[in-house]
Amino acid sequence: MGKATVCVAAVCAVAVCAGAAVVVRHRMRSSGRWAKAAAIVKELEEKCGTPIGKLRQVADAMAVEMHAGLASEGGSKLKMIISFVDNLPTGDEKGLFYALDLGGTNFRVLRVQLGGKDNRVAKQEFEEVSIPPHLMVGTSDALFDFIAAALKKFVDTEGEDSHLSPGRQRELGFTFSFPVKQSSIAAGTLIKWTKGFSIEDAVGQDVVGELTKAMERVGLDMRVAALVNDTIGTLAGGRYDNPDVIAAVILGTGTNAAYVERAHAIPKWHGLLPKSGDMVINMEWGNFRSSHLPLTEYDQAMDVESLNPGEQIFEKLISGMYLGEILRRVLCRMAEEAAFFGDTIPPKLKIPFILRTPDMSAMHHDTSSDLRVVGSKLKDILDIPNTSLKTRKLIVELCDIISIRGARLSAAGILGILKKLGRDTVREEEKQRSVIALDGGLYEHYTKFREAMESTLKELLGEASDTIVIEHSNDGSGVGAALLAASHSQYLEVEDS
Repeated sequence: MGKATVCVAAVCAVAVCAGAAVVVRHRMRSSGRWAKAAAIVKELEEKCGTPIGKLRQVADAMAVEMHAGLASEGGSKLKMIISFVDNLPTGDEKGLFYALDLGGTNFRVLRVQLGGKDNRVAKQEFEEVSIPPHLMVGTSDALFDFIAAALKKFVDTEGEDSHLSPGRQRELGFTFSFPVKQSSIAAGTLIKWTKGFSIEDAVGQDVVGELTKAMERVGLDMRVAALVNDTIGTLAGGRYDNPDVIAAVILGTGTNAAYVERAHAIPKWHGLLPKSGDMVINMEWGNFRSSHLPLTEYDQAMDVESLNPGEQIFEKLISGMYLGEILRRVLCRMAEEAAFFGDTIPPKLKIPFILRTPDMSAMHHDTSSDLRVVGSKLKDILDIPNTSLKTRKLIVELCDIISIRGARLSAAGILGILKKLGRDTVREEEKQRSVIALDGGLYEHYTKFREAMESTLKELLGEASDTIVIEHSNDGSGVGAALLAASHSQYLEVEDS
């Protein structure tokens, strides 16, 4: 009996020791994994670093590239496109104007009644129309006939309170968010389609001409007064509300900036100097690149695998299209090298762009004690259930590192524009106020991004920050385009004389 008891005791002791060894090994492996995961985060934080000195270098490089892009075509990664917009709205505009906003699978038509200084935008109405998929890959005539028919139907709903002056033609601002080579305020040839459109016979054609012919075919008497992009529309909308607006920045799915330049400071401009002395420049700043940008291995891999490798590097660091994808790539490495989500790599984590920036923002802004939003996003989007609080906290830290880098670089870009215009310092003789109009979903909805960008700009400007203001300017691609139709109306000379 005693022998048996001793044997059982011995077996139990061995089992306990073995169990303890497994626990110790598991803890050691777990702490080893955790140390590896923490090391990946620390390395990312260092590589994404944006100390003030580096941001100043980025701003200087932006200003240098702006000069180069204005000097000659192809002289810089920044295209610095001459928009032919030389009259921004003043607030005095009166009358009925239309806008057409074509930038994706839907388009909008807008009607705006302007009432001058007293009534401003007295009334606005709009309608959104979906483009049938077959028209996105059909012919130019088929697409523009569809758009013109929808525009005519909208015009036909004009009420008694829509006042078009007798004997006047209706005028339209056309926001066309595809690459065009502009040759005047109301003419531009299509360079290429993007966003799922592929209509070969439209490439190389004047898009204003194509729309005008289609309007004639449906019996709509309307003149396109201005062809613009959404950034220039935002600048126009901002200037209409505030005469101190000098630039506009879009921070959304993509990113861009436009600003008011002195016409004589554009060496590549060979036409007559405009009466106003000003010219709006569409920077296409998403294509900016510099050796001072803090690029990581994740950025480089994402760029190589993108549809446009080597292009839009600035956009890939700061815009809503890419922030969530950078986060996914970091998590993927942590899953592979540190078994961050257990012994197997979650299959959905390997799907590019599955993690969208709005989801990243929701996780970053999670204030619950157990970070339940982070937990539910991981479960719902990536099929990763039962994550620990420690894991969730590290993910919030990653959101912070990636978004704050983007926000601070955006601020450096804005400083670059202010430097180019000589508005980054305080001058004793003049307290000039400079307002930047901002729009885009990333700026509007990602609060921590917006706050970091605004506080960084203040930090960079120092005492000059009192003279620089950021204002949210909404719907530049709609109302802004109608305002530009008004400020470039064929009837302006008649009214002035």
